[in-house]
Amino acid sequence: MMEVNFLNDYMVLVVAGICLCVGYVIKTSITVIPNKFIPLIMAVLGVLLNVWLNSFTFTPEILLGGLFSGLASTGAHQLFKQIINSEE
Repeated sequence: MMEVNFLNDYMVLVVAGICLCVGYVIKTSITVIPNKFIPLIMAVLGVLLNVWLNSFTFTPEILLGGLFSGLASTGAHQLFKQIINSEE
């Protein structure tokens, strides 16, 4: 089995939090954007935010941190949604 714990080093909580909020707004308020595009938007937004937070430098680590954090926000949304739905 592949070890993916090293990805924890690339999680940027600020980026993930912002992407989670923006993704939620897109999903619930902007109906012209299909749901299948939300992960793509969060990945791009995550990279842009991480580059911004790192004084506009661009390295593979910053790219991975932005992608991972942006995409993790979509997973977090699904996790929260399942937890809320299971309690009802």
